[in-house]
Amino acid sequence: MTTADLFAADGRLRAIPRKPARRAALLDHLAATLFEQERVYSEREVNEALKTVHEDFPALRRYLVIGGQLTRTKDGSAYRRQPGVPVGATAAVA
Repeated sequence: MTTADLFAADGRLRAIPRKPARRAALLDHLAATLFEQERVYSEREVNEALKTVHEDFPALRRYLVIGGQLTRTKDGSAYRRQPGVPVGATAAVA
């Protein structure tokens, strides 16, 4: 099973996976496809990008920070994609 199985035909995420391995693969995919390396994003920009795939964008944003795919400043005003998440990553999930 791949991350593509998590998305509906319209490109929206069906649900946020509960299993940690599936969620991690999804988060890697979202970080790689929605956010550029070396670019700093405001919280609003992160929210807008995540809204394109799922209505629970606060949960996705939190998971991305906790999972290490995005870093956040202490005041939450700026986000950046962590190095090491390859562009176009489509990791297989368990």
